[in-house]
Amino acid sequence: MSSLVSRLLVAVLLLPLVLGFVWLGGWWLFALIALAALISLHEYWLMARSLAPLAPAGYIGAILALLGAELSGVDWLVGGALLTFALAFLLKAISAARAAATAAVSGTVMGAFWIGAGLGFLLLLRDLPQHGRLALYTVLIAVWAGDTFAYFGGRLVGRHKMAPSTSPGKTWEGFLFGTAATIFVSFVALYKQHFVSIPASIVLGVVLAVAGPLGDLFESLLKRDAGVKDSGTLLGGHGGMLDRLDAFFFAAPAAYFTILAFTS
Repeated sequence: MSSLVSRLLVAVLLLPLVLGFVWLGGWWLFALIALAALISLHEYWLMARSLAPLAPAGYIGAILALLGAELSGVDWLVGGALLTFALAFLLKAISAARAAATAAVSGTVMGAFWIGAGLGFLLLLRDLPQHGRLALYTVLIAVWAGDTFAYFGGRLVGRHKMAPSTSPGKTWEGFLFGTAATIFVSFVALYKQHFVSIPASIVLGVVLAVAGPLGDLFESLLKRDAGVKDSGTLLGGHGGMLDRLDAFFFAAPAAYFTILAFTS
């Protein structure tokens, strides 16, 4: 099976499932995001094994961040993630591993914040007091559309490399295709929905169009350090769970605060 066919098949199977859980919201969505976070963290620990990350502390910190987001909002999301510092320190203090404490603790905390807190903002978007379901649908579909159009646009007309040493497959032409798709989806989804203004919907699209690729490039840096092409093979042509979610780790927080800025 070719990579392209595999990507399309996975997208067709997963998209309705994810959108269905978003519709249900609450603990249903929490369970799905928590599972995605645990798988993503497992892939991250494997890539960062040279740092000897303290995986139990990272798992607990990420789940506490998600619980904080679901139960009490952004303050408790941050509080839950911050507990990773203390947990990682305690584990390192009793660990017999000789890896440097700075690297081990830093790598662990980064995983909890990057993945756990990043995905926690998806829960915060869904739990917005008004139009939370619409907000999360918009972010998910806009980022997916941007990633898809960037992929195909880059393959069709891509000539100028965006970051050749970090992610050789990304081109400026693909980025422009993806940006246009992201802004278009954001505008169409929020047009006449009595949620945010038309200019605000366009601004949100621009924010997502920038934040998503930055999240993708950030993961590419980590994969380059680890010497791997994909974070895993779980999702076929999409690679691992991290490869599918990397854009949301940056896009979800950016979207949340952008929407708050226009609705508060």
